[in-house]
Amino acid sequence: MQKPKIYVTRKIPNEALKMLEERCDVTCWSQENEPVSRQELLEAVKDVDGIYCLLTERIDAEVFEAAPRLRIVSTMAVGYDNIDVVEAKRRGVMVTNTPGVLTETTADLTFALLMATARRLPEAEAFVKEDKWSTWSPMLMTGQDVYGATLGVIGMGRIGEAVIRRARGFDMKLLYHNRTRKPELETELGVVYTSMDDLLKQSDFIIVLTPLTSETKHLIGEREFGLMKDTAVFINTSRGPVVDEEALYEALVNNKIWAAGLDVFEKEPIRGNHPLLTLSNVVALPHIGSAGIATRTKMAVLAAESLLAGVFRDEPPRRIV
Repeated sequence: MQKPKIYVTRKIPNEALKMLEERCDVTCWSQENEPVSRQELLEAVKDVDGIYCLLTERIDAEVFEAAPRLRIVSTMAVGYDNIDVVEAKRRGVMVTNTPGVLTETTADLTFALLMATARRLPEAEAFVKEDKWSTWSPMLMTGQDVYGATLGVIGMGRIGEAVIRRARGFDMKLLYHNRTRKPELETELGVVYTSMDDLLKQSDFIIVLTPLTSETKHLIGEREFGLMKDTAVFINTSRGPVVDEEALYEALVNNKIWAAGLDVFEKEPIRGNHPLLTLSNVVALPHIGSAGIATRTKMAVLAAESLLAGVFRDEPPRRIV
């Protein structure tokens, strides 16, 4: 019996790759730090039964058209805005993702980014390493206090809940806004539901954790930054296009808000000449929200399990979008 053919768009952890190779004919893009080109992707999927992709690949009608045998697309990510799920459904192609396993790791990174931005840690480290520290000074590298401050979370999914649990240890006042209200969480975690505008006005720290959809693109723009305190710290670990980066830049330059911590950007990878990278009150990370060794391995294995289930159809994949 001929093995199903699988295309893997990037080098993945060996544990997941071996699972695929044991049962399938696997072709894998060999460059670890360089995404597959569009033309190479279209050529590679012509006779495959499954695609194992990352968020760096756009899987759309053109790809589906190039892969007539395709049964499943499995993405090693929670977000799937890079995949045209409507077109996939129309063609009977399953789409799976990897929610759940990265919740705590991403919440860790989110709160770490909040702390680093609030207390200016990257800026302070550079200050020491560049030999600029000559004496102790009362207001040297002063930042915003976190303990007891008001935190507003926009998007109360799994990661939002996990961030709230961490914030309780800092005795923060907790606000949230979500598409649907969650009374049981309000009772359990002591978090208060509020309107978006009230959250923006009242919060010292604002974290965006919404998925990227047509409704959430540029959810945070000029109007929203205008409602924030001039001492507010803004954190985004969701998806870059949720924020209007031009409006964010203007808000930071004109002191409408105090600082921003960003793990995601509208166009990735972000380059050194990007306006936001010229600002000392921006902490920028290379989309590492889930980048724990154990977590990334679990994500890779879950994506592989889903792919195998979709190809062989022994049982339904556990994480169908």
